[in-house]
Amino acid sequence: MQCKFTAKRGSATIVGDIFLPEKLPAPAVVFSHGFGGTRKSFYPDCRLLAEKGAAAVCFDFRGGSPRSDSGNDTENMTVFTEKEDLFAVIDALARDSRIKADALFLFGESQGGLVSALAAAERPAAVRGLILLYPAFCIPDDWRRVFPTQADIPESHSFWGVTLGRQYFQSIRGLDPFDEIGKYRNPVLIMHGDADDVVPLSYSERAARTYKNAALSVYPGEGHGFSPAARGQVCEETLAFILEKRSC
Repeated sequence: MQCKFTAKRGSATIVGDIFLPEKLPAPAVVFSHGFGGTRKSFYPDCRLLAEKGAAAVCFDFRGGSPRSDSGNDTENMTVFTEKEDLFAVIDALARDSRIKADALFLFGESQGGLVSALAAAERPAAVRGLILLYPAFCIPDDWRRVFPTQADIPESHSFWGVTLGRQYFQSIRGLDPFDEIGKYRNPVLIMHGDADDVVPLSYSERAARTYKNAALSVYPGEGHGFSPAARGQVCEETLAFILEKRSC
């Protein structure tokens, strides 16, 4: 069953959908989309998980895309505003009687993977397990190369059809994700293609070494954005991970 889902962050409303299995309360997976994406790309994953007995939540980050149903200008979005959006979703689910309080999982794709990893490291007690699909731990390095000094950062900059504000780049200048993510000690599943020319596989390999309890699944020939067949396999791996780790 698919229902509307919302979470409040101050006066703002984060818009999403929740897919529910027949048996409740259920473990839940929160899907965080990548840069310029929306929650709708996760609908097939959410439907399959609900059919298999897990609740699934997907939502639009505020300013995460010009097409975001959660509103906000993309120029006001940063990795850290997205992290606060995700916290609002986690808090809303903690109050939801349909969700098992001790079985909440985060699934993050690309930039959403970086955001999910940072959120899990900050609130490890709230996150039973973490699933990362080609997580973009490269983002701070990439933009430091584009804008080597503070003075190089423009007031706004368009990238992949999204106009970003100066604060997006300023906020990540001092960020080293690998200094943060290792604080999370619960199980982690990382999935990454070996032909990814956007986020090099080496970042996920380093993450797998940084985490205390991580498994890395490498998909031969897959790039940044998996083929339908590989995406189906991702969903199966996600389901197996949840079923195994939900009561560990």
